[in-house]
Amino acid sequence: MKPRILVPIALTEEKLHFRLRRSYLDCVIAAGGLPVLVPVTLPLEDVRFLFEQSEGVLLVGGADVEPAYYGQPAHPTTYGIDPDRDRVEFALVRWAVETDKPLLGLCRGLQVLNVALGGTLIQDIPSHNPNALPHDAETLGQPRTALLHEITVEPHSQLATLLQQHRLAVNSLHHQAIDQLASSLVATAYADDGIIEAAEVPTCRFILGVQWHPEELAPTRADMHRLFTAFVSACARTH
Repeated sequence: MKPRILVPIALTEEKLHFRLRRSYLDCVIAAGGLPVLVPVTLPLEDVRFLFEQSEGVLLVGGADVEPAYYGQPAHPTTYGIDPDRDRVEFALVRWAVETDKPLLGLCRGLQVLNVALGGTLIQDIPSHNPNALPHDAETLGQPRTALLHEITVEPHSQLATLLQQHRLAVNSLHHQAIDQLASSLVATAYADDGIIEAAEVPTCRFILGVQWHPEELAPTRADMHRLFTAFVSACARTH
């Protein structure tokens, strides 16, 4: 049986339709997983039921986390707050940590992982550090696959083992990032401007978040595909 992997699916800003990029699901399927879409409008008890029937959780990219969760007013650039999405994804992070169920967070998913576990965010990188590297390809008119900068991966991390390298170029589509790291997380990759590009929970088998978008690169890059195959393999071991 293929491992079932929950993928929360959010509403559009108009709250009329659900929306999820196909590339996320394609990567899970290519790695041998069975994605199960979870509307973020479900009551938490229903989400918990689905969580208990699954083997893993994938948190995908998207709009910003409500900054009240980490004790800050909203910055003028903070956008797309979705209370339902925050509620469901925060619960999934906490349940995954409590039960040691594999979880992979991508872009916003890394930020959700950090805030759900008690960390804070930089709400707008250019305002916080005008000298920062470019981190948002869309504002530059670049495609989602554009490799905007390189990262350095901590050598003894789970991420380094999966990627099989310590220095690599990544695509980047975010204006927020981790500020104060949650105490239960360890940062495992950095951009040259100091932005945290990955973090993981060392006490769990596989709870990992990355700030870039490997789902856009996996079809042509073996290292990004390995990230998904390692995640799905960890999920398979929970059967």
